[in-house]
Amino acid sequence: MNMELGIGMFGDLTFNKQNNQFQSPKERLKEMIEQVKLAEELGLDSFVLGEHHRPDYAVSSTEMVLSALATATSKIKLASGVTVLSSADPVKVWQDYVTLDLLSNSRAEIIAGRGSFTESFPLFGYELKDYNQLFEEKLDLLLKLNREETITWEGKFRPALKEQTIYPRPERPIPVSIAVGGTPESIQRAARLGLPIMFAIIGGMPRQFKPLVDFYKEEYLKHGHDEEKMEIGVHSHNFVTKSREELLEKYYPLYAAQMDRIGKERGWPPFTRRQFQAGLSPEGALYMGEPNEVADKISNTIEMFGLDRFIAHIDVGGPTHNDLMKSIELYGSKVVPQLRG
Repeated sequence: MNMELGIGMFGDLTFNKQNNQFQSPKERLKEMIEQVKLAEELGLDSFVLGEHHRPDYAVSSTEMVLSALATATSKIKLASGVTVLSSADPVKVWQDYVTLDLLSNSRAEIIAGRGSFTESFPLFGYELKDYNQLFEEKLDLLLKLNREETITWEGKFRPALKEQTIYPRPERPIPVSIAVGGTPESIQRAARLGLPIMFAIIGGMPRQFKPLVDFYKEEYLKHGHDEEKMEIGVHSHNFVTKSREELLEKYYPLYAAQMDRIGKERGWPPFTRRQFQAGLSPEGALYMGEPNEVADKISNTIEMFGLDRFIAHIDVGGPTHNDLMKSIELYGSKVVPQLRG
């Protein structure tokens, strides 16, 4: 199976109920380096890291963390997931990922998205009313930077560039993918531009995304792109344990607490054990539990969509370092070999 199999993280901080505090970002970042080193040792293909600007996450600068990982690893692909491009400067993003690519011997990738978390908009001086226009314009500039050495460009939200060369120069175009949550307009944009796509499936049933995946394929071909270059991925919540009991008793409370922290801000009802168990069912979107059941579920999703990539997002809720290392070990040594078969 010619599949890219990787892990993803947001850098969730472990919450200590005894002192009512999150762990320090310094500690979490050091742990992350050990976790990604283990993932590489186990033969995983990629590591995808998300950007957030909140007290419950350790990573606001994916470029900095991935650069540290570039010196601690030698093979694993290092990707953002996502770069919130709408609230970033595409020139700086491109410079940072070119630098990462040079440091890592061509292992960098930008997975860009509009972002479901919006803390970065007021932080960097952008208006949420411009949510769609910002992404469209900035993606246009990022792709132009990747194609052309001397840039002349003008937009609404950033100063114009006139015959400008951006340094350092790359040895290759930086791979750029688009992450989507299920909005048809976002899917159509990725297909029209001929860009690889990553579907974030974190709730409901994966089969509900089948019409959207088919829509991407149809639009991609309709716009004249080479079918051989089409790349489709899925990014979903994952946690591998030795038993279902361990998952329910030890991991579920952490997962539910994080869902409730986010849900309280967004007006969601409390996350329930019944919801969690529904997600664990063969039709659900949580790829969690014993290695064999996780492998079967991922395999079914790969076959259903015709995937090229599957990213297992493993640190929702801030599991401890030891528990994350155990989960990575099980995923890399038990799940992935079954998928590669």
